[in-house]
Amino acid sequence: MDRTAFGMRFLLVVPPLAGHIAPLRGVAAELSSRGHEVAWCGPSPEVSALVPGKVFAAGDSRPFSVALRPPELRGFAALKYLWESYLVPLADAMVPGVQFAVDAFRPDVVVADQQALAGALVAARGGLPWATSASTSTELADPLASMPRIASWVTGLQTRLCARHGARVADLRFSPHLVLAFTTRALAGQARVAAPVCYVGPILPPASNGSARSFVDTRPLVVVTLGTSNASAGQRFLAESVAALAGMPDVQGLVVDPTGTLESEEVALAWRIPQVEVFAQASVVVCHGGHNTVCEALAAGLPLVLAPIRDDQSMLAQQVVAAQAGVRLRFDRARAADIRDAIESAPKYREGAERIGASFAAAGGAPEAAARLEGLGSAG
Repeated sequence: MDRTAFGMRFLLVVPPLAGHIAPLRGVAAELSSRGHEVAWCGPSPEVSALVPGKVFAAGDSRPFSVALRPPELRGFAALKYLWESYLVPLADAMVPGVQFAVDAFRPDVVVADQQALAGALVAARGGLPWATSASTSTELADPLASMPRIASWVTGLQTRLCARHGARVADLRFSPHLVLAFTTRALAGQARVAAPVCYVGPILPPASNGSARSFVDTRPLVVVTLGTSNASAGQRFLAESVAALAGMPDVQGLVVDPTGTLESEEVALAWRIPQVEVFAQASVVVCHGGHNTVCEALAAGLPLVLAPIRDDQSMLAQQVVAAQAGVRLRFDRARAADIRDAIESAPKYREGAERIGASFAAAGGAPEAAARLEGLGSAG
């Protein structure tokens, strides 16, 4: 019997990270609307709280919280921690749960986030078609190509991980069948990895039911946000941003302060904001270079001021600057005067931001991703 005529089953394996899960929620909704069955698999209880529908637990998310990482780590120290203290232990913990999900759900295709290595491992071990979900573009640029010793070290970690669980995979970060990249070439450039990459563009969250309050008077709105996970590390930068905006009477400033500790009479402050709705009112966005925030800003055609903190943020900031869609600051050194100068220079990058936003709209999004996964399931 041809299951494709009656719908297929897709198992989405994810880490306990909201930013990595976000684009797959749109893909899951699209697959379901086409008559397919979708189930999620990831560490409990966090993944269960972040996704709708059927969820198979795979390990405990609490020992693998990003909040446990020392905030001062940068460069290779941050990469070493990511692999040795997060990615590999998380994979070891998830493998039994992912295998149970595969046995119970019997998926036609496994979709594994790049940081949920157990999904790729179990799928490859069982001979199942699997796709990679690349929620950010960092790995597609092969950043370790110029650092062969570090690249070899990462390969060795993966080789030993696969050996422990009886699998043989060249690189768990890249499926040989399909890599869904939630970006476009206009921003990320051409992929430098030997994998079949499909650029589907970012999949943005739907607008909230109620309209966001208007933060705009008669002046352009400048939004400053570092995301919720950088609240404590970013307080100095946020305070400097408040000072910068307070000295700019021709713009209206909005600073997102999750700690609620900042005070200002000249600048609007908020614990959190519905970004898509607020960005629709904005003129410039100042942020840390998180993939979701960057894509939501560029989708609205907004030029960026980027102050990357760690991980993929530095490379994404480099891509934005190369695409002439924004300007970059040193997160740990920028003062109010530097931030003010950057904001004043940002409007000249609007054309580049609008060009990338147009590439996002043309990339296909969730329907294109779902179609590619259907093709993989049919071929498999």
